[in-house]
Amino acid sequence: MFICGQCGYESRKWLGRCPDCGEWGSLAEERRPGKVRKTQRSQASVQPLTEAVPGEQGRLVTGIGELDRVLGGGIVPGSLVLIGGDPGIGKSTLILQLLSALARVGRVLYVTGEESARQIRMRADRLRICDETILLATENCVESITDMARDTRPLLLAVDSIQTMYSEEVGSAPGSVTQVRESTARLLTLAKSSGLPVILIGHVTKDGSLAGPRVLEHMVDTVLYFEGDRGQVFRILRTVKNRFGSTNEIGVFEMKESGLAEVDNPSALFLAERPVNVPGSVVLPSVEGTRPILVEVQALVSPSSLGTARRTAIGADPQRLALLTAVLEKKIGVTLFDHDIFLNIAGGIRIDEPALDLGMVVALLSSFYEKTIDPATVVCGEVGLAGEIRAVGQMDLRLREAERLGFKTFLLPASSTRQLEGKVVDGIDLVGVRTVQDIVSELFTG
Repeated sequence: MFICGQCGYESRKWLGRCPDCGEWGSLAEERRPGKVRKTQRSQASVQPLTEAVPGEQGRLVTGIGELDRVLGGGIVPGSLVLIGGDPGIGKSTLILQLLSALARVGRVLYVTGEESARQIRMRADRLRICDETILLATENCVESITDMARDTRPLLLAVDSIQTMYSEEVGSAPGSVTQVRESTARLLTLAKSSGLPVILIGHVTKDGSLAGPRVLEHMVDTVLYFEGDRGQVFRILRTVKNRFGSTNEIGVFEMKESGLAEVDNPSALFLAERPVNVPGSVVLPSVEGTRPILVEVQALVSPSSLGTARRTAIGADPQRLALLTAVLEKKIGVTLFDHDIFLNIAGGIRIDEPALDLGMVVALLSSFYEKTIDPATVVCGEVGLAGEIRAVGQMDLRLREAERLGFKTFLLPASSTRQLEGKVVDGIDLVGVRTVQDIVSELFTG
């Protein structure tokens, strides 16, 4: 069979393009698993829903606050968690620190198919981890791993990585679509039947998505992405899928010589090196899940010497930047078609919520007019195609975070000022704006 490496589509002949997902050159020849000998079926027990054990009561708290946050309060027994990220981003370091935190409670099992036991010991010595309750095994066969887990009965099983595992009943090479799918299915059966939580580490492709078939993300309970530039010290652990909690949470870590350290106050960290009284810089109160984070939005608008002006955005959607540029040209009359525009979210974090719009607009106008924004001002709101400023959610969280860090002025949609009646914090001046023309008159004229 020829199987697509992106979506798992199967065909009896090779095709240049997958008919299901449209990916080119993704079909590879693989042997289908042989027939499995039928065994006697076990009768599943039937019980009322009200008698099922609540999952929230048995969560395994890791003690790493940022990790517990993205998991929804801890690891649920019998859950299958997949952690992906670029090579060298810190996935194995995070897993080793997690196992060390849980080793104080009971035995944990770490199975690696990529590194030797000596390499793991070297990393553990660097992190100053020397727990005897951490069991280590170098194994690639998933059947042997399940046997080890049933014999040792650990508190947690960590597998590094799922792309190196193989099943004896599948003839394909490790890392193929069939092997990844079958190995994950075996570990999923182990987790659900025994209540053992299993954490998998997955490789990512060049475009940043998890390697292997898309069905891999559907099989697991939780998918976490470890983001960040290896040239920076910040690491962002983002929840993409979570059957036991919110999918908008993030955890912030700082990479040090002794390992990953939690960042309890990421707002202060992201604003620590913020320049003062510089055009093109403004602070945005963003919300990731239940956590408010203040980030700096930077913009640089300069005349272009090329025939086509450039539009570059780092940490934000480039299409949204082009849209807002067109809105400013149409509604305010600023000439931006012959200017290069560069936008950056400082600190290496990515913001995808609509509340970023107003921060982008203010930063662009500040750089274009060469006028600075008051360092004690924060802005937040969505911008529509008609130039109107729309309300966004969770304004009370954003307001309290801005007050905690000492900001004095909050530029926000006029409709949100009514929502904050009775929640206004002393010391912050709320300035409501309705259109992008109001922004110009409020900040850049007079």
